[in-house]
Amino acid sequence: MSGYFQYMINNSQEIFFYLLQHVQMTCIAVVMSVVIGVPLGILVSYYIKLSKLVIGFVNVVQAIPSVAMLGFAIPFLGIGIKPAIVMVILYSLLPIVKNTFIGIQNISPEIIEVAEGIGLTKKQTLQKVQIPLALPVIMSGVRISAVTAVGLMTIAAFVGAGGLGYLVFSGIRTVNNYQVLAGAVPACFLALCVDWLVGLVEKLVTPASLKRSRSKNEINKKHNKRQIRGIIIFTCCCIIILLISSLAGLNAGKSNLSIRVGAKDFTEQFIIGNMIADIIEDRTNLTVSRNFNMGGTQAVFNAIISDNLDIYVEYTGTAYVEILKYPPSSNHELVYQTVKKDFKDKYNIDVLNQWKFNDTYTLAVRRETAEKYNLVTISDLAKVSEHLIAGTTLEFLNRDDCMPGLKKMYNLHFAKEVGIDGSPRYIALVNHETDVVDAFSTDGLLKKFDLVVLKDDKNYFPPYYAIPLVRNETLKANPQLEAILDELGDKLTNEVMMDLNYQVDVEHKRPEDVARSFLLERNLIQK
Repeated sequence: MSGYFQYMINNSQEIFFYLLQHVQMTCIAVVMSVVIGVPLGILVSYYIKLSKLVIGFVNVVQAIPSVAMLGFAIPFLGIGIKPAIVMVILYSLLPIVKNTFIGIQNISPEIIEVAEGIGLTKKQTLQKVQIPLALPVIMSGVRISAVTAVGLMTIAAFVGAGGLGYLVFSGIRTVNNYQVLAGAVPACFLALCVDWLVGLVEKLVTPASLKRSRSKNEINKKHNKRQIRGIIIFTCCCIIILLISSLAGLNAGKSNLSIRVGAKDFTEQFIIGNMIADIIEDRTNLTVSRNFNMGGTQAVFNAIISDNLDIYVEYTGTAYVEILKYPPSSNHELVYQTVKKDFKDKYNIDVLNQWKFNDTYTLAVRRETAEKYNLVTISDLAKVSEHLIAGTTLEFLNRDDCMPGLKKMYNLHFAKEVGIDGSPRYIALVNHETDVVDAFSTDGLLKKFDLVVLKDDKNYFPPYYAIPLVRNETLKANPQLEAILDELGDKLTNEVMMDLNYQVDVEHKRPEDVARSFLLERNLIQK
């Protein structure tokens, strides 16, 4: 525990920044959910035929995986806080709409008849009778939505929106449990605080007549005290939200963002993304927006073609097979030139010069497994694959240039294939839950876990040289970027990238610190 507290102290500024982001996004999402959900629940309580359609729709939305929802939203809303907030709003509607509908529907018909009998209009009956009586049920729905929103908002990190999820997922990717806890523990406390605050409001709005029987004076005194306490709490919450919004506004005003740099969801991309951002800010008068941990290839590529990113680093083989849908080829010059031409013609994206390191796919096994079966090459693996379990990333498991094509060429027949994203696949391997793992040739975790990398003796995997992708409009406006990124790429070899990844994955240094230290050591930026 001492190590965890030390990590929290050393990174308190970063943790507080992501906490503020998380609170701000959650507040916006919950308020918007209430503004949309309560009127919708009232509407369907009056039009019963419509209720089946509306409640059915919010039920279907609830069944869609949150990551899939974000994937659908990116082409329309871009990256950042917009898709994250929209996703949380959609998931928060069900309890609010349903509880509002149930709360109003369950009011005794006799009470409505009495209200009509004393001359109240439908609008007055709704305002003075139905809503007050249904408020406890409505607020319980809001309470569920608010607490759920805190947890759901961690997914925002997948679209570059930040929040505590950035710490959680970065920690998982780098096997840094302290970083995972640094994001998870504040999120838990935040959920408890939200539950407590909404619970107080729920008690406040409950009509005195619905509470347990007490003397009239006692009820009035208690009610008045709670009203005062509720007003104070509500005022404090409003002040906190305003302060957070003001801080965000100040930060946005100061940043004057010009270039948007993106990165996929693994260590190497975090390091490269920070390098690009640092060197651009040092060499030019431009400021940079860092949109990291954005998910897999399709998510980041969709962001750049939809003008939500300006720059990110792709790999030649991934671009050639995964994006352009060509069959795998081991001719690195053909792959590069094809990608360069097609990206320009089809997407108006400039592919800059290849960098020096080739981060190709590979398969790795525990050293004891290699010794037991005399494994040196993937062909050796094929002879015993029916006795082994493969644990690979979901992308590797499904891409044509990865597992499907690899199995055909080498005649692999694994006993079982398990999809495990990120660094947890290494944990499963060393815990003997799987026997074979996919890896990039520059992964620092290969070194940490002393794994044996199997030789691709049939040259199946295409080249995966790093290539910076830049929107044509961005490069035209800032032509100096090409020379800057070429100079950076010349310094990054396979050995260098493995060492940099090792510093993050094993030594638990922050990617931004590793990136900056490297740039300073190579005199690529000034102090």
